[in-house]
This record gives sequence, C-alpha cells and structure tokens, in this order.
Amino acid sequence: MQASAIRWKSSSIVIERMHRIVLFLFLAFCLPARAEEVKICYNYTCAADATVTFSEQQLANVAALFRGLLNAAEEREAIAQAVGMLARYAGQQSPVFRDKGRDNDGNVDGRMDSADHSINTTAYLRVLEKRGLLKLHRVQSRVVRGATKAHWAARIAEIRTHQEFAVDSWFFDNGHPAVIFPLDEWLKGAKPDG
Repeated sequence: MQASAIRWKSSSIVIERMHRIVLFLFLAFCLPARAEEVKICYNYTCAADATVTFSEQQLANVAALFRGLLNAAEEREAIAQAVGMLARYAGQQSPVFRDKGRDNDGNVDGRMDSADHSINTTAYLRVLEKRGLLKLHRVQSRVVRGATKAHWAARIAEIRTHQEFAVDSWFFDNGHPAVIFPLDEWLKGAKPDG
C-alpha cells in the first residue's frame, strides 16, 4: 500500500508540473501581445527624441511578416519590411514622418541623418528580437563606415554562419523598407542604386 501511495504522489507532482508548463506556454504564446514603447531620435545626431508606442495590432501586423519563413534570406527580407513598417508607425506619432532619404530634407523638424536612422533601426530590431520574431539572426551593435564623412547603420548577424549584415534605412523616405547588405559589401560603400 505504501508503494502505491508513493506512485500516486509522484504522478500528482508530475501532473502539477505539466499544468504549470501548459499555463506558462499559454501565457507566453497565446495571450495578445502587449504594446511596446520605444525611444527614437531625430533632427540629426539625435538633437531631439520622442517615445513612440507600437500598439498590439501594429505589432501583430509586424509579426505576420515573419510567419512561414524558410531560411535566413527570407528572414532578412522580413526584417527589412518590418523596419519600414515600424518607422511608418513611429511617423504617425512623431515628426519623423517628414524624413526624406539621404538627408534631402533641409531643416525640417523630424529629419534624420544616418546616425539617427541607425539608432532607431537598432531599437526596432531590438523589439523584433525581444518578441522572439528573429529566429535566425541576432541584433548587434551599430556599425560605421568612412573616416571623414561617417555613415552609420544597424547591424545583425546570422546565427548559423555568423555572417554580419548592415541594415540601412537612411537611403529612403520614412516608412520605406530598409536595405540589407552583407557587412563587408556595405563597408566598401554598397548602396541601393549600386
């Protein structure tokens, strides 16, 4: 009788642990996403900043870009699209909607140079990473090229190969998908138009 009581108690403990695991998984993956606050900057070299909030619906829209991806190249394409989408959402709450590609926006409030873009893009990438959307890449520190005229970009690394990529949103008007280049090409001056 003691042996059966011990077995019953052991199975009760296992069942209780399984219930806790199921509850944890439900809370982690089935509840709706919470809004995310992100600090961004603008007006060249972060002369101004704002805090923007991405809603649950906006984050769900971004997450949809990452469903069913088959490889790292597809994930990079989703990353490029997500950066543009998050920048567009940020522009609905701040003056960055006025930003034009390649510093072609004079003294307009909301303009961004490559330093601003790299900081904001890194912040957007951290949101993707925090939410578990990046399965094949990790966010790295920003990267710069050029000794006299510095140009900045965000950076990611593919987990399997350790290959690094520059994620550059500076070339385009606010809300446009970023361009992603292998880091060695970007450091040599790669840009979207060749």
